[in-house]
Amino acid sequence: MPTPHNSAQKGDFAKVVLMPGDPLRAKYIAENFLVDAKLVNNVRGVNGYTGFTKSGKRVSVMASGMGMPSIGIYSHELYSEYGVEAIIRIGTSGSYQEKVHVGDIVLGMGACTNSAWPTHLGVNGTYSAIADYDLVEAAVQIGRERGQQVHCGNILSSDTFYESSPDLWKKWAAMGVLAVEMEAYALYANAAKLGKKALCLLTISDSFLVPTILSPEERQTGLNKMIELGIAVAERFA
Repeated sequence: MPTPHNSAQKGDFAKVVLMPGDPLRAKYIAENFLVDAKLVNNVRGVNGYTGFTKSGKRVSVMASGMGMPSIGIYSHELYSEYGVEAIIRIGTSGSYQEKVHVGDIVLGMGACTNSAWPTHLGVNGTYSAIADYDLVEAAVQIGRERGQQVHCGNILSSDTFYESSPDLWKKWAAMGVLAVEMEAYALYANAAKLGKKALCLLTISDSFLVPTILSPEERQTGLNKMIELGIAVAERFA
């Protein structure tokens, strides 16, 4: 039955859900990459759709909103109330490393955080949030087969977009963190707690080292490549 944040009925969502942050991007994916996509949720304007890939695999796409509290709510309800087995976050991020260029794809094998999220997990220490290996392996294999530049490594899930100090990012970069975004840690933690699968794929939209950002056209093209990779991974687990 519906939850406080989701009007869908049991069975409305597929086993695998692609999860962009932006509700309009969820709509774009449903309209351009899925067949016979139907709107199954629109509470608070957070669009959720279920349809079929071009090869006939049933998948869903639903927005997460911005930040860990938001994706924490939606991913928890999808996993625990709707029988979703895997969530693949697809979003944008800022590069911390010279080798990670604008337009590249980053696969978050692990997620660091400056959030208080780990303190709510009840563990005697700091939990290391990581992606599901099966999803990681599939994404790397498919990406390589397609000749795509996919960087694998640690990312930062930050609670802040505008930092108090402009140089704080350099400390994370010095630890080898590839890029920064705002959701993966909570998604990975929820998946671990509930025995589910999760993966975060990111398109680099800007760099902390080079004053370059994607144009609207480049952003769309780059995001399409990531979306197609995410769909290809989803099809293996649908």
